[in-house]
Amino acid sequence: MDNLTLRHSLLLVEGLKVTPQSSQPVFTVLLLVYVFSLVSNIGLIVLISTEKNLHDPMHFLFCNLPVNDIIGTTVIMPRLLQDILKQASEHYISYVECVIQAYFVHIFTAACHYVLMIMAFDRYVAICNPLRYTAIMTNKMVIILSIFAWGLAFLLVTIMIGLTVRLSHCRYKIENPFCDNASLFKLSCENVVINNIFGIIYTVVVLSLSAVTILITYVKIATVCITSKNKALNSKAIKTCSTHLAVYLIMFISGAVFIFLHRFPEYSDSRKLASIMFHIVPPGLNPLVYGLQTKEIRQKIVKF
Repeated sequence: MDNLTLRHSLLLVEGLKVTPQSSQPVFTVLLLVYVFSLVSNIGLIVLISTEKNLHDPMHFLFCNLPVNDIIGTTVIMPRLLQDILKQASEHYISYVECVIQAYFVHIFTAACHYVLMIMAFDRYVAICNPLRYTAIMTNKMVIILSIFAWGLAFLLVTIMIGLTVRLSHCRYKIENPFCDNASLFKLSCENVVINNIFGIIYTVVVLSLSAVTILITYVKIATVCITSKNKALNSKAIKTCSTHLAVYLIMFISGAVFIFLHRFPEYSDSRKLASIMFHIVPPGLNPLVYGLQTKEIRQKIVKF
C-alpha cells in the first residue's frame, strides 16, 4: 500500500471542463469575479478596521465573514484559473497540496454557517434585549463567539480530513474541479465506511446547527417585533435582519443546489459547476449586500 501511495503522490485534477475556444473568455470572467471578490472583501475589512464609527460588536463579528470569503475564493480560484489555460492532461497537483486545499475548502464551508450563527446571536441580543446589549456584547464576548465559530469549524474539519489522510491511495484522479474530502477518500481502495458515516454526520451537524439556531433566533425576533408597538425597533430589526437573512439564503441556496445535484449522477457536470459557484457567488455577493444594505458602511463607501 505504501508503494501505491508513493506512486500516486502526484494527482490529476479534472478541473473545469471548457472547450479550447471558450477557455480565454471563461478565464477572463472568472479572473474578474475573483479580483472583485478579493478587493471588495479586503476593502470591507480595512474600512471596518480604520473607521472608529464602525468599531462595534456587529461590525467586528461581520469581519469574520469577509475573512472567510477570502479563504473560500482563494483556496480554489488561483489553481482553477491556472488549469483553465492548461491541457486537461496537465492538471497535476501534489497529494499534500490537495489535502491542504480540501482542508480549507471545508473550513470555508463550515465557517460560513457558524459565522452567520454568531451574527444572528448578535442581532437577537440587539433587538430582544436592547437594554442589556452593551453588557452582553462586550469585546470579550465578541472574541469568544469568533473563537467558537472558527474553533468548531477547525475541529470538525480536522477530524474529517484526519480520517481521510490515514488511508493509502491506489488511484490518482480527482474527479472534481478541485480537491475536497470526498474526492480524496475516493482515491483509496480501502474500506471508507467510517469516512462516509462521518461525512454524513459532519454535513448534518453543520447544516442543522446553523439552520435551527437561525430559525429559533428569527422566530424570537419576529415575536418581539409583532408584540412591540415600537416602530423604531421594528424598523431597525427589518433593516439589520434582512441583510443577515439575505446573506444566509445566498449561502444556503448555493450549497443546497450543490448537495441536491449530488443525488443525480447524470447531472455530474452541473454539480461540479455548482461546487465552483458556491466559492464564487456568496463571496462576491456578500460585500454588495452588506455594503448597500448596511447604512453605516454605505455612508462610508459613498464618502470615498
